[in-house]
Amino acid sequence: MVEKNKVMIGLEIHGYLETKEKLFCDCENMHDMKLIKPNTNICPVCTGQPGSKPMLPNSNAVNKILQIGLMLGCNVNVVEEGKVMVFQRKHYSWPDMPHGFQKTISGAYSTHVAEKGKFLGIRITEVHLEEDPAAWNPDKGTVDYNRAGAPLVEIVTEPDFESAEQVEEWLKKLVLTLSYIKALNKDAGIKADVNVSIKGVSERTEVKNVNSIKEIGKVIRAEIKRHLKEKPLKMETRRWNSEEGYTELMRSKEGAADYRFIPDPDLPGLKIEKSRVDKLKKELPESPMNKLDKIIKKHGIGKIDAEVLTQNIDIAELYEKIIEKIDAKFALPWITVEWFGVLNYNKRQMDELELDVLHFIELLDFVKAGEITVLKAKEFLRKFVPKSFSIKDEVKKSARIDDESELLKVIRKIISKNKKSVEDYKNGEKNALNFLIGQVMNETERRADYVKTRSILEKELE
Repeated sequence: MVEKNKVMIGLEIHGYLETKEKLFCDCENMHDMKLIKPNTNICPVCTGQPGSKPMLPNSNAVNKILQIGLMLGCNVNVVEEGKVMVFQRKHYSWPDMPHGFQKTISGAYSTHVAEKGKFLGIRITEVHLEEDPAAWNPDKGTVDYNRAGAPLVEIVTEPDFESAEQVEEWLKKLVLTLSYIKALNKDAGIKADVNVSIKGVSERTEVKNVNSIKEIGKVIRAEIKRHLKEKPLKMETRRWNSEEGYTELMRSKEGAADYRFIPDPDLPGLKIEKSRVDKLKKELPESPMNKLDKIIKKHGIGKIDAEVLTQNIDIAELYEKIIEKIDAKFALPWITVEWFGVLNYNKRQMDELELDVLHFIELLDFVKAGEITVLKAKEFLRKFVPKSFSIKDEVKKSARIDDESELLKVIRKIISKNKKSVEDYKNGEKNALNFLIGQVMNETERRADYVKTRSILEKELE
């Protein structure tokens, strides 16, 4: 039984699926509308031209929906159980829907793709597939159909959340988890319809199309405050005014009957076979939360470093493969600091590179054996973009210089060339020493042993 005055928050989360084409046509599934002119990524199907018929639903989009359902612990409805998913026409008269309806596997009498799940303590009501409307600008009265027909996932939760903070943390983990199966377009983000009510105080309000986790949190805080003050007793649909920080009434809350759901006669029922679901289930990665626990417990890595590793499945898997051959703690900074630095500098993701993990292991082996310096290894690592390579043939001419007599020759040469820096050091400017060490490293192409170089240089300067 729900106690009186309990805040009840439910979400209807929408995300763009990561596919090459739209849901019912061959137009490109793209999300950054700024990259192209309005109404250029379109065809008769996605703009609802008379006589046009939809293609069969994008099979990759269907697979992504099934994977999402499985990752969220849902039951997937399969044809062997007599379940057939029917695309419904969800009618509404808004300019952003060229047909006058949206094709969706949802509605009061629909069989959903996946349902009755649980993710991090929050019940999942359903997961379903639908098409995106166009982009309507009510201020200008214009409609851009470039994104019309893009495949969307909708994840509906039960009203199990009790605070904005809980929602924000849960959504971050949801997005991270779905990134492990590369289900959502990473550039498009998510949006949500936010439902808020207070037991015994107010009726449910739905705030439509809230973009970003941060804004969702703001909406919830504003609505809780409003509900406690105004105690609304009628269900409403509202919009979020982000500039003013409050919601505005759009209309009375519609029910399923208002959408006049009917099966779409142009699309056959979607029959999902159990063998297809079983195959996808076997291919699923473990969740980031499970991977985090494993890395902490098995390898003795601190929580902060482990969280950095598990923010990206490609990085986490790279680390796990490397530590099969290399000590876990030795390898850690080479991933969390050095490799992340290389990726960020080049503005690349792991899936944009050709990285052979054996090349990475080989490099770390040479560092650990003292055959190349850390600085030289970092130089090689930067050259692993866009494609890694074996450094075995480079090691001889890149070997670490630790012979004192050889280092002494180089150091004396550097001292003679940089008399001002020598004087600066003698006058107490410690940064001058770092400058001189850097000159030795440049002269030796980063092959000089750092510890010995510093020791010899300090003695010479004295």
